[in-house]
Amino acid sequence: MLVPFWAKDLKIGSKLVNARAETVHEKPSFRTAFKSRRALIAVDAFYEWLETDQISEKTGKPLKQPFALRPADGHTTLALAGLYEVWTDKSKPEGDPDRLVPTYTIITTTATDSVGRIHDRMPMAITRDNWDEWLDPRNNDVDHITQLMAPPLDESLEIYAVSTAVNSVRNNGPHLLEPLPAS
Repeated sequence: MLVPFWAKDLKIGSKLVNARAETVHEKPSFRTAFKSRRALIAVDAFYEWLETDQISEKTGKPLKQPFALRPADGHTTLALAGLYEVWTDKSKPEGDPDRLVPTYTIITTTATDSVGRIHDRMPMAITRDNWDEWLDPRNNDVDHITQLMAPPLDESLEIYAVSTAVNSVRNNGPHLLEPLPAS
């Protein structure tokens, strides 16, 4: 979640989990960071959820099956396009280490064909050749910066169902990337 430097409190961050590539350079919450506070978010994989035909007895809503999406070679790290801000909590005194709150968001776009079967959006990535340009805060040509982003290619991603254990932030570890056994 990104909290713009001008926000009065952290609550706005819950609405700014992702930034849309199509409008990131225009929206007040993101446009300043897009010009000079870009980040690379290194991930081994990301998750998307597919709505199923099964209905939850608890909520009455459709259950969702999580899928892991990772580089097909199993070794490459994805560098997702991100933005960051450092928000100042003015209720804390100068010098308090909790006064400065680092926040970030991932830039998303319309999903490619393979990913679109699971979810309509997906993260943008920055290829290794473009990392320096993306991270250069002096590079504030919006058209050029926008051209540095691209969704990961369908053929470069391995997509498979994983355990619903990924649905809880209390769970962590490499087992969350293990494919579900074929049924």
